[in-house]
Parts: sequence; structure tokens; C-alpha cells
Amino acid sequence: MNENDKTPYVVSSKSYTAVAINCAAKAGEWIKSKLGSVKQLSTKTSPQDIVTEVDKGAEQMIRKLILTHFPDHAILGEEGVEPGAEAAARALQAAQEEEYLWIIDPVDGTTNYVHGFPFYSVSIALAHRGEVIVGVIYDPSRDELFVAEKGKGAYVHGNPTYVSKESQLSESLLATGFPIDSKVNLPLNMAELHALLPKVRNVRAGGSAALHLAYVAAGRLSGYWEHGLSAWDIAAGALLVQESGGAVTDTDGRPFDLSVRNIAATNGLIHQGLLDTLKEAGEGSVR
Repeated sequence: MNENDKTPYVVSSKSYTAVAINCAAKAGEWIKSKLGSVKQLSTKTSPQDIVTEVDKGAEQMIRKLILTHFPDHAILGEEGVEPGAEAAARALQAAQEEEYLWIIDPVDGTTNYVHGFPFYSVSIALAHRGEVIVGVIYDPSRDELFVAEKGKGAYVHGNPTYVSKESQLSESLLATGFPIDSKVNLPLNMAELHALLPKVRNVRAGGSAALHLAYVAAGRLSGYWEHGLSAWDIAAGALLVQESGGAVTDTDGRPFDLSVRNIAATNGLIHQGLLDTLKEAGEGSVR
């Protein structure tokens, strides 16, 4: 896509993308309306991994809207899967057989939401035979809607998004997330943070994987990495980054697919530098 092309992006009312946008916007408005009245419902894998009645209600709302338009499509949603990495992998394996699979995270950033910290989002993706073809992320706090279609670019407020132009780690603003798995991923994450902080401009940890990816796509972050994620955290955001000209792999450099749990997403220019530093840190952390 030409970077100078400022033609507003318009979707037809019958498209998959229009349904994804409608679902994200309606769920996002409802979630925001409940802000401040929400009680923690339960913890999942750890005291840090919480779920609320809003997560469950928003997922039901999205499921109903999707199935109204596409009753034969499959849906993989965070709240419909048992906690833990193995359950997530099993659910994805079963769902990947489907021709059309919607992948939804009704509230990405639940901890932020419960605390009133305005960095959470609704993430909706559609995969066709395992390849993500539509990605929508909605930030209700800022009323920002990020949209990507495979091969058609990515947009926020209808304007094309492009990744940033930093070519050196030293110029880069990165983001990460702190894993809820404290035994393996957290020590590794801390080793990586220790290795990267002296090399980059700074690192942020906002608490929503989907928004971090949207921010890489929009050029607000140079790159982002995190361990122990699931398809619903990153499916939509990965397409946003790719369609904005960026690079998305796992932290070992393998191409992105829906089974990736350890993600690295950048503007492309700093990708190898990020991967090399993560590798060095990983080797150091297991000595």
C-alpha cells in the first residue's frame, strides 16, 4: 500500500470484517458501561489470572452476534476454555480443523479493567483454514478501533497504520508483559528485561497483549515480546502488525501461526536485534 494514500477505509455491511467491527464495538461499549461496578469472579491458574462476570458476558454477546450472521462458523473464546497452557493448546488443536474459526478475547487486560486502569481491549480475529484473515481490536477507553484484513492493510479510525521507522534498538521503545507462570517464564522474562533495558530507549508493560500489538502496528511501539500467550491474545494483533509492514515471529524466530505462545512483533527493522538479545538472555538464564 502507498504510504501517501489517505483514502478512508470503508467496509461493506455484509463482510466478515463488518461483523467483527460490530461485535467489538458493541461489546466494548457494554464493558465500558460496567466499569467500576465489577467484582472479581474467580481466579484461574494463579492469583494474578482473574476472570469477571464482564469477561463472560462480553464473550456471550460476541458469540451470539457472530452466530446470528454465520451460524456454521466455529468460535474459540478465552472464557470457553479451561485454564492453563495445555487446555488452550487442546482447544486450538480441535478448533483448527474448522474452515472458519473466530478467535475472541472479550476483555484483554482484565486485571487493568478490574483496577480501573484504562488499558484493556476487545480482540476478535477470523481464521480461514488456520490463517488469520481479519483482525479487530477495540480500545473502549480511547474509542480506538484497529482493523486489519489479510492483503488489504490495517487501519485505525479508517486511516492506514504503518509500523515505526526506528532501525536501531537504541532508538526503540519496546513493550512486554509479565507472565503469570512464575516458575519458568517469569525468570526468563526478567533475564530478557535485564538484557534489553540497557540497549533500548525504554520498555513498557501496559497489560494488554492485543493493545501492545496494535501499538506496534500503529508505530507507537517499535516492538513487543511476551511469553505464555494464547491464540486469543495475539491472533488479531499479529495480523495488524503484518498488514502495517511489521514482522511477527515466535521468540526463536519461527514464522507466526496460531499455535505460537511466545511472541516477538516489531517494525521489522529491529527484529533480528530483538531476537538476538532474547536468545542471549535465554542462554544466560539457564546456566
